[in-house]
Amino acid sequence: MKSFYIVILTLWTCMGLYAQTGDSATHAASKTRFVVGGYGEAVAQRLFYSDNAARYAYPESNRNASHGRFDLPHVVVYMSYDFGKGWKFSSEIEFEHGGAGSTYEIEMDEAGEYETELEKGGEVALEQFWLEKTFSDKAHIRAGHIIVPIGLTNQYHMPTEFFSVLRPEEESEILPCTWHQTGVSFWGKTPSWRYEVLFVSGLDAERFNNANWIKQGATSPYEFEIANRYGGAFRVDNYSVKGLRIALSGYYGHSAANSLKWDRYTNQNVKGAVSIGAFDATYSAHNVLARANVLYGHLGDAYSISVINKKLPSAGPSPRTDVASDVLSYYVEAGYDILSFFADAGSKLYVYGHYGCYDSMFRTAGNIKPKGWSNKTIISGGINYFPLKEIAIKAEYTFRKFSAPYNNEPALSVGIVYAGMFLK
Repeated sequence: MKSFYIVILTLWTCMGLYAQTGDSATHAASKTRFVVGGYGEAVAQRLFYSDNAARYAYPESNRNASHGRFDLPHVVVYMSYDFGKGWKFSSEIEFEHGGAGSTYEIEMDEAGEYETELEKGGEVALEQFWLEKTFSDKAHIRAGHIIVPIGLTNQYHMPTEFFSVLRPEEESEILPCTWHQTGVSFWGKTPSWRYEVLFVSGLDAERFNNANWIKQGATSPYEFEIANRYGGAFRVDNYSVKGLRIALSGYYGHSAANSLKWDRYTNQNVKGAVSIGAFDATYSAHNVLARANVLYGHLGDAYSISVINKKLPSAGPSPRTDVASDVLSYYVEAGYDILSFFADAGSKLYVYGHYGCYDSMFRTAGNIKPKGWSNKTIISGGINYFPLKEIAIKAEYTFRKFSAPYNNEPALSVGIVYAGMFLK
């Protein structure tokens, strides 16, 4: 409840400043300067597989099970203010899974042990917080806590920007998602191009694991973000063909020294260089909406990091598992608006299909053996109904396919989502 009051108080204060702007001309100007918006998801799922922590270790004894879940994956309040003369401030306050500051989880890779997961920022996660100076459409400098736009979902992460009820797991299970770190970016756009380069704090190799690769590396369990080493990223989008957007993005940075006990890595000359390259595309024309993403990642010194991490104290934040040297992820999805056959132009109903694959241990180093369950194929389909552009009702059947002897994992999911600006 405390976090809820913080957000309400913040909005109330901003609204008060907005209302106290003097004459009507100033008041009219303030409407274009202060923006409030956000997005949110409410999800119900029936998962037709066991939730036992040992289901991959003992697949035979965990067949023919099911369980259900209700969740609020992301609820975000967005605020922005244009100070004038090219200066702009923006922030996003995010509640994940109801906004708890700490939660108990059963760790799948630690024999089902209970573990407390701490969210950075306490009860409220600050996903974005930056100040920007605009020189022209082609030149903007942004500094603060910013999005690292690697891949399709990190750049387009609002729930109206993907078909699935939850974010596509081919990306969200191996990368931070949404990936946000403190740093500086330079970006610009022309009618046919958008480009961005970023300088951010490095990832934390102590947080890497076998199921999610570097996903937890951008989340600091401390009151500050360790930045003994740094990372760089870029993204280039092209819009030359009408209805088609294609993009390349990439990341490089050292990760081994970005923990409190950094000497464990540096004493052995371990750098933990993370390299990621991604291609993504969207097509929207002729009542068709299609998306694709391909991603490859490499971690240098993966064997040394695995050996060191597995010896870390159990009381620390490390999952203490092996980590892969390489990961691979790809997916394609396409939907058709069947309401386009009718005269109603105010709503859309996409019927879609999705196919993808990802392996969090695609290649391993040294004598580390890949986990058979790390290679997953995702086949899904469903509907997205948009009564308005900002609101969607989703229903989806997902089939997560494994190689033998592991059990396949079907699921049925329903969600309601919104994304838009409330005051602008």
